[in-house]
Amino acid sequence: MAYLDRPELETWVAYVSGSPAGYFELERQAENNVELASFGLMPGFVGMGLGGALLTAAIARAWDMGAARVWVHTCDLDHPHALANYQARGFAVFRTEQAVEDLPDHPLEPWPGARRGDA
Repeated sequence: MAYLDRPELETWVAYVSGSPAGYFELERQAENNVELASFGLMPGFVGMGLGGALLTAAIARAWDMGAARVWVHTCDLDHPHALANYQARGFAVFRTEQAVEDLPDHPLEPWPGARRGDA
């Protein structure tokens, strides 16, 4: 709760027919920078054409927050089209780096059945 309950952080949720379909989190930072700290779709909603619209809404909200710069981190664990989605909306690659991370054997689910799109 300490992370979420900060005035510089906003979390937005996209719903489809009453079910959470995706979200984004924006964090206001020094020098009027806004980081797209988190962005994603629930697995059951990937491939429905929602990602571009949600990312466009996230970027618009970041500029509405008074951003001088909007930025994001991505990695090869993201959806295969994530980088292209960011670039199609004006993001440019600033730096690339390599790191090794220990990951769980199976992806975590927010609730039972989330991978199938049923809530």
